[in-house]
Amino acid sequence: MMKKKVLQGDKVLWALLALLALFSFFPIFSASSNLSYVIGTGSPWQYLLKHTFILITGFLLILSVHKIPFYYFKGISILLLPIVILMLLYTISQGNLIDGVNANRWIRIPLIGISFQTSSLASLILMIYIAYYLDKVKEKKINFKKSLFPLWTPVFLIFILIFPTNLSTALIILFTVFLILIYGCYPVKYLLNIFLVLFFFSLTFIFYTTQYPEKAPDRLNTWISRIENFFNPSQSKDGNYQIERAKIAIASGGITGMGVGKSIMKNFLPQSTSDFIYAIIVEEYGLIGGIMVILIFLLILFRITVILHHESSAYGKLLIIGAGLPIIIQAFINIGVALNIFPVTGQTLPLLSSGGSAAWVTCIAFGIILSVSQERFNQEKMKHEKFASNPLLILGEEK
Repeated sequence: MMKKKVLQGDKVLWALLALLALFSFFPIFSASSNLSYVIGTGSPWQYLLKHTFILITGFLLILSVHKIPFYYFKGISILLLPIVILMLLYTISQGNLIDGVNANRWIRIPLIGISFQTSSLASLILMIYIAYYLDKVKEKKINFKKSLFPLWTPVFLIFILIFPTNLSTALIILFTVFLILIYGCYPVKYLLNIFLVLFFFSLTFIFYTTQYPEKAPDRLNTWISRIENFFNPSQSKDGNYQIERAKIAIASGGITGMGVGKSIMKNFLPQSTSDFIYAIIVEEYGLIGGIMVILIFLLILFRITVILHHESSAYGKLLIIGAGLPIIIQAFINIGVALNIFPVTGQTLPLLSSGGSAAWVTCIAFGIILSVSQERFNQEKMKHEKFASNPLLILGEEK
């Protein structure tokens, strides 16, 4: 009789996730020390305890989700898709401020006081749904008109609802959708048509906001200033405050870093626990620490690729891409912003940055990937046990 283990699926991926989570406590505690005295209660322990709570609950989510047979997520995505769209509608209609920041990205969870970013959950549910749709039509000839309502309507609804307040997340969603559809053999000519429509929409949006700036989204000026600061850094000192401090932090780290907890730029760099946590990591752990973080995410990408390669079902493959690819893209965008390769986007570093809902959704996504990998490991284990009980079956397999 096969004994059930608590941790199932790809053991290397489990180890990499645990390594990231354990390491995150050091830069979070260090970077939050100044933040706690500026806006908190005077103790960095509250931020560390919050991070601990988020990671513990996050890994409980992984444990729970990875035990669900992955084909169950087809029905789950169908049920949750309209719910997340309604959540996005509610989120965008609030018009509140949290700590002086536009809060249309978040809803506040009662009792525990943690903000929930609905776009993160909506993105994951959309990817699962697209995997289900492509699996459903894989044996059929795809007709563009027939795919407009079941496929493109939820894609554009979610994109339009996220776009005004979180441009970078909306673009990551759209980019990932295109990659999944290409992998899922959705006709390229239809994708080109969609791309042309989006290009025309972008031009119309730019023209409209130029002519009627008072009707433009609240964050339009933020988007424009970030792009201008990225391409013309010398023309705006205030706009590049974060990037300049991040550069100083990275340069100060050298090869081996200044030492654990010895960051200086954490006292001057806004969002040091979230958007710019990578700069603090390099400052304290040096080039070696920065490269190690990049290698861990590359190893996670490699393990996702290995799981993808061994998965036999089309739906399982699409599910792995939809759940895993946005995490890797987000990670390298965050690192790229700290290194001044990309404009400031507001994307956090998965499992390393301080956060709430984004970390939970990341954990759910990894749970889904581990659920897919678990099926293969269970099948192989059952096969080995069958052969162990009756070695003559090996001869039958060879024949």
